[in-house]
Amino acid sequence: MYRSTELDKTGAAETADRAIAAPNETDAYDLVVIGSGPAGRRAAVQAAKAGKTVLVVEGRRRVGGVSVHTGTIPSKTLRETVLNLTGWRERGFYGRSYRVKKEIAGSDLDTRLGKTLEHEVDVLEHQFQRNGVRTMEGFARFVDPHHVVVTAPDSSETVVAGDRFLIAVGTNPFRPDYIPFDATSVLDSDMLIESPRVPRSLVVIGAGVIGIEYATIFSALDVQVTLVEPRRSFLDFIDREIIDEFVHQLRDRGMTIRLGTEVTGVAKDASGHVVTTLADRRSIRSEMLLFAAGRVGATANLGLENCGLAVDGRGRIKVDPHTHQTEVPHIYAAGDVIGFPSLASTSMEQGRIAACHAFGLPMPPAPVYFPYGIYAVPEISTVGLSEEEVRAKKIPYECGIARFRETSRGHIMGLDSGLMKMIFSLRTRRLLGVHILGEGATELIHIGQAVLNLKGTIDYFIENTFNYPTLAEAYKIAALDAWNRMPRA
Repeated sequence: MYRSTELDKTGAAETADRAIAAPNETDAYDLVVIGSGPAGRRAAVQAAKAGKTVLVVEGRRRVGGVSVHTGTIPSKTLRETVLNLTGWRERGFYGRSYRVKKEIAGSDLDTRLGKTLEHEVDVLEHQFQRNGVRTMEGFARFVDPHHVVVTAPDSSETVVAGDRFLIAVGTNPFRPDYIPFDATSVLDSDMLIESPRVPRSLVVIGAGVIGIEYATIFSALDVQVTLVEPRRSFLDFIDREIIDEFVHQLRDRGMTIRLGTEVTGVAKDASGHVVTTLADRRSIRSEMLLFAAGRVGATANLGLENCGLAVDGRGRIKVDPHTHQTEVPHIYAAGDVIGFPSLASTSMEQGRIAACHAFGLPMPPAPVYFPYGIYAVPEISTVGLSEEEVRAKKIPYECGIARFRETSRGHIMGLDSGLMKMIFSLRTRRLLGVHILGEGATELIHIGQAVLNLKGTIDYFIENTFNYPTLAEAYKIAALDAWNRMPRA
């Protein structure tokens, strides 16, 4: 059960009992948040800090939402566990056969997952507690625009009134009827996390962010992975030069990539293996199949028709992109349930903006550019314009490239791959975009993010000093590479 989170005036908890007393039918709140993932938690805390009464309704036994229990935190924890146990980061020195642990089983992956998730939930519960945010376990359903009924695990129902609502229920894996999910050998991404194991071979259907991350994580375990994507390209919002290099690395280490062909059938053979049939008449036999071709908003049981809201074909809610207000003025939505970019970082900001707008709080303009992070092996991170976008805007530009092996730190780490690409305007010398593939990409990107949003130029990177030896030196190397190509005045 949840820890009590209602605080008295001194800020101390009214009770140490973990059980929460359910509000009765007369309880009303300034803000009712449905879902406790990144968007929900940030909105709840923002409103509470402004002195508003806030209730967070969460369908799971403990708070955290999809991000903590089946999405962001578990997948990144799994990735880190794999990189550590396989010795992946040291193979540049010791060879591809190097491993920290020779035999890696699902139990090895599950142990770290459990510890990490417990910590994340404890931190979130404490955050709610110290900010006076109340929580309730159960599934919320609108009965009219200002009331929801919350069905608890024991099937009891409680009506809760709210002046304003934020819908932050996240998404569920898309599960088409033609895929015979069995939670053992044919899985979606939630099933994979619930009981991780290490197959000898794996087919991943869907080359979106989730599919790419899991395909490369299992490839790092030396699992024979085949990635299937019906489109002829993937991750189209990433600079194409980065994707070309990424695909080269994946194929170089033995991953099979099938683009531009649809799956026409999935079945099990007599031995229990999964046989995936493609439209080009190829068949792929594997021990496990992961279907990761999209997600749908978890809105089916919210009773949105009772409050005047509708969803699209994937269960997503339409909002004003600047305020996250729905077509019903006092109801907001944020996070994955509103669609792209579906990042934990952007979801948090969406939740904060929604809460600020709902209560008329000061709302500084959001930065023009925010980073994307894809926790594949290797990592991909990007901020600003891609080269394709710069061309489409007809901006005169120049690019600079730095390869991690060119840095002293990269050599020390044994990196034989990884690169940084920077794009600058020829007219203004301003930074237009940074795109990174390789170790530490999601950490390194924030230097570029700061310079980009502060409208910095190539001169910053050339004239400033970076710690030595670090991978961040790649910024100076890439900037000098671009400067060498730029015309002189």
